[in-house]
Amino acid sequence: MSMQVTPEGLPDEVPGTDLREAWRTGRVFGPPIRRTFRDVIASRLSDPLPPQAAMLFEPLADPHWDSDRFFLGDFYSEILHQDTCHPYTAEGVALLAALSVDDRVPPQLRFQTVVLLFEIGTATDRHLAQCWPDVPPHADPESEGRARDAVRSCIPDLLARWAMECPAVRLALAGIAVVFPTVRTLPALTSRLQGFAEQHPQGTNIGDYVRFVLVLAAGDDQHTLTAVETLTDAYWTGTARRAPTRARALHLLGQMLTTAGGNLRRPAAGA
Repeated sequence: MSMQVTPEGLPDEVPGTDLREAWRTGRVFGPPIRRTFRDVIASRLSDPLPPQAAMLFEPLADPHWDSDRFFLGDFYSEILHQDTCHPYTAEGVALLAALSVDDRVPPQLRFQTVVLLFEIGTATDRHLAQCWPDVPPHADPESEGRARDAVRSCIPDLLARWAMECPAVRLALAGIAVVFPTVRTLPALTSRLQGFAEQHPQGTNIGDYVRFVLVLAAGDDQHTLTAVETLTDAYWTGTARRAPTRARALHLLGQMLTTAGGNLRRPAAGA
């Protein structure tokens, strides 16, 4: 990919030697993860890139991106802003999918990108459950539908990495697999999650999450509703009982996934 570097908007503190090097090499200023993301996207996607890619390829970083954390917050928000899909969210899915399947991206961040794909794919259902019986105030059904379809299209590539992924990313993959079930992926979940279920008993964050995924994979609405009620009463933010069962289930699953993923830095289990 070509990149035109210009001096406009150059922060005052950038030395002239760095600027000359930027002109010569196309170097991207900013925190290390911005450069990693840029390299991954440059090698995996071709023009035209999604509009959010401008945050990676503009020659000069926002001066507020003085750490990976600040950059990541802004980058993710460009794709899914305050948990709300907008007209360009569907295009940004391609960026998240590419980052989710590349080992240059650290596993902690691959977990984050898969979770973000889960949140995009479940936005309509989760907001429905959260706001029932009212209409979600910032709903954009057309954008949500396009974004959901975009997530669905990348599921095969994501699940193909199961064997090589770390436990936390596998937890996220299990969640997204049950959101977009197929006759091939659902039966595989039982065996793939067996190790997690054996090592993490019921009543633990990971144990409850894994068992709830398996309940959803079974496709029995009554069992799903029972599990939603039981788990919600024990731990989680509740939703209106008259809301659709699937919406309530995915709202709960999202909460559980975020908590279960907090075990990423612990010793590997369920591999």
